[in-house]
Amino acid sequence: MGLTRLGLWLKRLCILLQVAVEVAVGKVLMTLFPERVKQNILAMGQQTGMARNPQFTHDNWIPTFFGIQYFWFILKVRWQRLEDMAEYGGLAPNCPVVHLSGQKSNIWDFMQG
Repeated sequence: MGLTRLGLWLKRLCILLQVAVEVAVGKVLMTLFPERVKQNILAMGQQTGMARNPQFTHDNWIPTFFGIQYFWFILKVRWQRLEDMAEYGGLAPNCPVVHLSGQKSNIWDFMQG
């Protein structure tokens, strides 16, 4: 059981490094080639439908890419996805559960040993 927790922390460290590199490279590219990065982000926005909303202009959301809030959000989402995945013989996802008394906790709170 300890090795799988160690494996989880190693995966988290790997994700942290990956997100840090992605944000740093994105910030550099946005500084050096702002128009090209804007075109790429707008193309992604067209695919998701975000760019088609007339009340949500690209000037509102493009500057937020590759900032510190972006970094923490992406890191949180990727770590959460990592915890939500179940592997055969690995740890169960740390899902929230509610006791019959109404108290909230997580599955890992019930682990023994």
